[in-house]
Amino acid sequence: MAEAHQAVAFQFTVTPDGVDFRLSREALKHIYLSGINSWKKRLIRIKNGILRGVYPGSPTSWLVVVMATVGSSYCKVDISMGLVCYIQRCLPKGCGPYRTPHTRALLSMAIFSTGVWMMGIFFFRQTLKLLLSYHGWMFEMHGQTSHFTKVWAICVRLLSSRRPMLYSFQTSLPKLPVPSVPATVQRYLESVRPLLDDEEYYRMETLAKEFQDKTAPRLQKYLVLKSWWATNYVSDWWEEYVYLRSRAPLVVNSNYYVMDFVLINNTNIQAARLGNVVHAMIMYRRKLDREEIKPVMALGIVPMCSYQMERMFNTTRIPGKESDLLQHLSDSRHVAVYHKGRFFKVWLYEGSRLLKPCDLEMQFQRILDDPSPPQPGEEKLAALTAGGRVEWAQARQAFFSSGKNKAALDAIERAAFFVALDEESHHYDPDDEASLSLYGKALLHGNCYNRWFDKSFTVIAFKNGQLGLNTEHAWADAPIIGHLWEFVLGTDTFHLGYTETGHCLGKPNPMLAAPQRLQWDIPEQCRAVIESAYRVATALADDVELYCFQFLPFGKGLIKKCRTSPDAFVQIALQLAHFRDRGKFCLTYEASMTRMFREGRTETVRSCTSESTAFVQAMVEGSHMKADLQDLFRKASKKHQNMYRLAMTGAGIDRHLFCLYLVSKYLGVSSPFLAEVLSEPWRLSTSQIAQFQIRMFDPDQYPNHLGAGGGFGPVADDGYGVSYMIAGENTIFFHISSKFSSSETNAQRFGKHIRQALLDIADLFQVSKADS
Repeated sequence: MAEAHQAVAFQFTVTPDGVDFRLSREALKHIYLSGINSWKKRLIRIKNGILRGVYPGSPTSWLVVVMATVGSSYCKVDISMGLVCYIQRCLPKGCGPYRTPHTRALLSMAIFSTGVWMMGIFFFRQTLKLLLSYHGWMFEMHGQTSHFTKVWAICVRLLSSRRPMLYSFQTSLPKLPVPSVPATVQRYLESVRPLLDDEEYYRMETLAKEFQDKTAPRLQKYLVLKSWWATNYVSDWWEEYVYLRSRAPLVVNSNYYVMDFVLINNTNIQAARLGNVVHAMIMYRRKLDREEIKPVMALGIVPMCSYQMERMFNTTRIPGKESDLLQHLSDSRHVAVYHKGRFFKVWLYEGSRLLKPCDLEMQFQRILDDPSPPQPGEEKLAALTAGGRVEWAQARQAFFSSGKNKAALDAIERAAFFVALDEESHHYDPDDEASLSLYGKALLHGNCYNRWFDKSFTVIAFKNGQLGLNTEHAWADAPIIGHLWEFVLGTDTFHLGYTETGHCLGKPNPMLAAPQRLQWDIPEQCRAVIESAYRVATALADDVELYCFQFLPFGKGLIKKCRTSPDAFVQIALQLAHFRDRGKFCLTYEASMTRMFREGRTETVRSCTSESTAFVQAMVEGSHMKADLQDLFRKASKKHQNMYRLAMTGAGIDRHLFCLYLVSKYLGVSSPFLAEVLSEPWRLSTSQIAQFQIRMFDPDQYPNHLGAGGGFGPVADDGYGVSYMIAGENTIFFHISSKFSSSETNAQRFGKHIRQALLDIADLFQVSKADS
């Protein structure tokens, strides 16, 4: 009970002489330091809010304007053209600070200068927003930049040259535009043409024309009205209806995973690795709170929206019967930890001081060494977060709304993030192909009760020191967690480091209170619900076939010799592989981002095009000349790159149709066209993983410091989920998922087709490693 005593600031006993107080100086010291730390954070947020609010201006620029106005007055030059005198006449007369004419004159000049300064900021912001609305640079060929784009780039650089904070550009980002209905319908019909025969296409064309002429104009008016009023006409509905209102289990269906460095291992000591990584994560959170992280910039000059980063830490998805809720706290000073069926609370601070990595290592080691058994019902408790959302919401209300269960659940849900200390080991062994897939499976779902799937992310530490993440999807998309992960892995390896024996650097403080064991009182009825959720989750997990592999023959460097984008190359290879695997084409989803717009998230690129299918059919027939195949490939690649750019610049298909469908539901309008579009299954769902968003180290100098990316479960029961990372110049990692229950899919078979498709296309252009 040592930790219970240390949690009490003072004790008292009643005696015949009165009340005897016994103060704990140490506890009061921690309370004082904690309060000081809290006020520091508030002041930093206030300061950052002011600096962000006046960007690209600054207090210094305000002072310059004031001095210029005052200086011109002393030189008998009225740059205000009479406005200073007008302001001076409007100031109240009489006693107080306006008593002397000199004071009134100075105050008038300060007011005028502030107005000019604020108008300048407004003008610069609106000019920057106008400049950022130009996306013509994306559609220009590499090396063929127009004079207009060059001038545009210079103007953007000038207006954003002052060192920005993380959220400095948010109000200067343009709003996501609403595409016209005819343009969206035309692009939709174009996207489904290679998937339908003439009769089916004619039927869909008829439905589309009827929708465009009769139903769409009314729906579009409401959508345009929303785009004027809301910051982003898609994102709030996308978050609510695609994620939070889904009643399906999060495991496999929604959450995704991210892998560690796979070719190196900094230490085999589980607690030490976790000590460094948790410390690095809180360092990142501190930078996030202080807005010291640089905004991600396309081309180094075009800012990406950063709003998704706000909910990275201290965030939990709370289950509801009809819709979930994302609960985000301004701060959290602890993490929740799971090990061998027990839950612990580990403090990250001692007073106002962040614990050193060696202190955190000691705390995690204490948990690993704790021999106490799980309490009744505790071991599989987290399976509730892996089962159905309605069942979890009902159980939460019935069994976790009061008493010690509520207190323990609050400790988990209010944690900065969740940590899972696993008892098994996983790593990538290049000589054992299955090792990467087993590693991925462990991260995707574990044993279905050793991850808290509702937390924004769970850090998973295996017994051999290898790490990974399991991430909830509603609060943000993969590039956001990728930014954090790059910082953490780079900080762990190149800044924090380890001793020769693999422990964290420094000497821990043995006087720190031990991690606090969470206490539960779980009745039999609740245990039955937990067991039911566990069965649902394991059925989903056991049905997932995951095949992960490293493609070594070539990477980004040699793909560029084909004079195409690496992403287009892989996407066309996926079309060829899928046709060889299934003997037909299918609706294909590729995720792209819309973060050049304020609060932008994702858009769909429909990668199965008439051009790509023409190339695939020609390849499969095997009777075409190589020059003809090259020409077909280049057309398919050009088409894909154009579609990707359209999606990024707000001219996509699917988010517009999704929002039109929601408006139709709100208005009670029936649309056979929208109903059919929104019910079409994505049998091939793909995503490219971003890497090197921040330059923590030089990848050319450290070629083995590669993460393998991550993956997700299949979207359709009879489909594939494919995630890939073009990891540098010479390798590509693939993560392929399917379901064992489908007789039509096989992840390993599809993986072999992908390998062969990549090699066949490279051979088409006579690209080999010897050419590099």
